[in-house]
Amino acid sequence: MNVVLFGASGMVGQGVLRECLKDPSVQRVVSVARTQVDQQHPKLVQLVQRDLFDLKPLEAQLGGLDACFFCLGVSSAGMSEEQYRHLTYDLTVSAAATLLRLNPGMSFIYVSGTGTDSTEQGKTMWARVKGATENALLRMPFKAAFMVRPGVILPLDGIKSKTRSYRMFYDVFGPLLKLVFRLRAGSMTTTEKLGLAMLNLARHGGAEAVLDGAAINAAARQPAN
Repeated sequence: MNVVLFGASGMVGQGVLRECLKDPSVQRVVSVARTQVDQQHPKLVQLVQRDLFDLKPLEAQLGGLDACFFCLGVSSAGMSEEQYRHLTYDLTVSAAATLLRLNPGMSFIYVSGTGTDSTEQGKTMWARVKGATENALLRMPFKAAFMVRPGVILPLDGIKSKTRSYRMFYDVFGPLLKLVFRLRAGSMTTTEKLGLAMLNLARHGGAEAVLDGAAINAAARQPAN
């Protein structure tokens, strides 16, 4: 597979990138970001574009792709709904439309979150916007589209969140989270399992378009071939 990854520097994106680079069936990983990640690998192609709403300068390098892993996201804290929708719904759908035009046989895997509101009518602003984004992606004629909704994610392999408050949370509660994961694996996932699940969804598809934590972990257990 040849894949494109948005959000490679975030905690989820780091996990997905790691699994892509490890997987022998992945020939090329195109990272699209505002800045480069501090990593080099023969399979990794880094495309830097400050304005992610305008992918036209990158189009020559965005063809021949089998899957998109869209891990880019921002916190809604301190934002109006209009601002958050612009950076979540508008950006994701714009990028998806460009990729679909260039790769009509592509699969699109979007990282959403537990609590996302598919009705788009609930009281929680971020959940409505995420729900609208999911719904728009599911209406687009991709080969397949999957919305993954992880809850608590346990970072492994030295991966850390870019968000200071999240890093503090994991520093304090990391040992407890590891214990919870061993006892109740269905209630949370890891960066490794999330990366494996997304690869397997791109490779094999899946029965459900929307996956919660337990379904993500089940998808991660699928054989690679």
